Amino acid sequence: MFRTLIHTAAALALTAAPLWAEDLATPKGTVILTVSGQIAATNAEGAAQFDLEMLEAMEATTVETSTIWTEGTHRFDGVALATLVDRLGITGSTLRALAINDYAVDIPLTDAVENGPIIAYKMDGATMSVRDKGPLWIIYPYDSSAEYRSEVIYSRSIWQLDRIEAIE
Repeated sequence: MFRTLIHTAAALALTAAPLWAEDLATPKGTVILTVSGQIAATNAEGAAQFDLEMLEAMEATTVETSTIWTEGTHRFDGVALATLVDRLGITGSTLRALAINDYAVDIPLTDAVENGPIIAYKMDGATMSVRDKGPLWIIYPYDSSAEYRSEVIYSRSIWQLDRIEAIE
């Protein structure tokens, strides 16, 4: 009886392994996002690197919203921040997001919630160039709630994102 219980528990533990326990592929194209720090899944020396194809292969999320930087409402496609956090097994309390020009902003890990911010790689169906705030832009669903329309949230909406560090 005890042996059966142990075998059942072991089988459940193996089948309930978190998503991040799966191997993380190696990018084949240009790396556009590097995540480092307190992460469980890596594919490079202490980091997880992603090309556009890898990000597009993850569960896509769409946010239709206006922004204070653009005219009208736009459709943003990308990876939910919560999905990336789960996929990489990120721990700690803060995500330091850094742009190509080294601009940095700290985002509390508590922002990574369902129906929260995404790491957008497309706007209105097109990939974003560096000139158009790409290749990656953290977008919150600003129109969905007044809590997403504040100076604090706007400051976390970093564009030309290329690195995230998971820190305490």
